[in-house]
Amino acid sequence: MKKISLTCFFPCYNDAGSIASIVVLANKTASEITDDYEIIVIDDCSRDNSRLVLKELKQKFPRLRLIFHEKNKGYGGALKSGFYGATKEFVFYTDGDFQYDVTELKKLVGGLDENTDVVNGYKISRSDPLNRIIIGRTYQYLMKSLFNLKIKDVDCDFRLMRRAIFDKLKLKHDSGVICVEMIRKIQDLGYKFKEVPVSHYHRVYGSSQFFNFRRIFRVAKDLYKLWWSFKRGAK
Repeated sequence: MKKISLTCFFPCYNDAGSIASIVVLANKTASEITDDYEIIVIDDCSRDNSRLVLKELKQKFPRLRLIFHEKNKGYGGALKSGFYGATKEFVFYTDGDFQYDVTELKKLVGGLDENTDVVNGYKISRSDPLNRIIIGRTYQYLMKSLFNLKIKDVDCDFRLMRRAIFDKLKLKHDSGVICVEMIRKIQDLGYKFKEVPVSHYHRVYGSSQFFNFRRIFRVAKDLYKLWWSFKRGAK
């Protein structure tokens, strides 16, 4: 395990109450996995005190690198900054809202072997209100059916991937659709997946940016465009 090099990155949008804990825990976990690591936080033009918190963290953690978006680029835009800004052999990411346990990165690393390119987490159980659980399961079913996805949980943003994948992969979407786009394109390129169960927790700070009608409408529109692009490409 000490031989791998690792980038851990976290998209941050109004996560001032949770991002410090994630960085501290990520630094501790990464240092136990490898001697060669970096931590990146992409602040997507937060409106709370996230940047102030991150600047203070930077003084304490020399391996922390900050990327500040001066305009909000959306979840997909933040992920793209992380993927294409990573410099190490493997890239791990999860969200800045602390709904996943960063220490379970060790589970993902434990799933690595020479024949695995992506270790994808899947939620053991979802710790959300009932309406979100129902919406989430419906979304999972539709995405697997429409896009022929092979993994159990495309909505689980707890992933470890080879950085070289992104030398061949061009991601376009800036919304949450990017996860479906990414997994489908990685599949199509022939990369190999492994899946491990991970814990999911209640949000301790802030609120979801997805569950409002305007954003859901945009995601539905982007999903249709994405589906049509794959359909047209197949033809």
